[in-house]
Amino acid sequence: MTRELAIVLVSGGMDSCVTAAIANEQYRLALLHVNYGQRTEARELRAFSEIADFYQAEKRLSVSLEHLKVIGGSSLTDESIPVPEALPPNPNAEPPASSIPTTYVPFRNAHLLSIAVSWAEVIGAKAIFIGAVEEDSSGYPDCREVFYQAFNRVIETGTKPETMIRIVTPLIHLRKSAIVRRGVELNAPLHLTWSCYQNSNKACGRCESCALRLQGFHDAGVKDPIPYES
Repeated sequence: MTRELAIVLVSGGMDSCVTAAIANEQYRLALLHVNYGQRTEARELRAFSEIADFYQAEKRLSVSLEHLKVIGGSSLTDESIPVPEALPPNPNAEPPASSIPTTYVPFRNAHLLSIAVSWAEVIGAKAIFIGAVEEDSSGYPDCREVFYQAFNRVIETGTKPETMIRIVTPLIHLRKSAIVRRGVELNAPLHLTWSCYQNSNKACGRCESCALRLQGFHDAGVKDPIPYES
């Protein structure tokens, strides 16, 4: 029996790579990548292409959301806003004005999912996989499970009656160390991934994304295969 088709949102990072590996167990793959003017756009696109080649994806699509850079409001898209560096816990430090870091791109995942749903309707995909992580993420509001539950209801309401598409978030309650272990179990090409928010040659090792990734590999007892500045 022919396996159903699933769209996987692949940024080029570790979480989306492991998500693609999970989807590949049961589905044929259609991989989707979105450029939105982020600092490491070219490096992430390269990682997406290499991951798509690795899995011999049946379909692949790369699109641009340049308006997210024009809108701004995030240190990932506005170079006048510095990318914050991860700092060790300090019980004496003043609490931040907001628990949401400047790396949050306002409502980005809604834009990504809307593209995925449109593509799914056209190519007949039955599932949309996204590597969102709630418990071990940076506190982004569009990475919460309740957000994806709500978006599934939007899909039901806003697509053709015969359309049966659901969002799948296999990593939503995993910590980074568990994601690393799952990737190793599935032989996911973690060496092709890129997570750094600000560098494209060697990962900085200082931004929050690098820090979460490095801690995950450390806790999993696995060596991170990508190069770092230090």
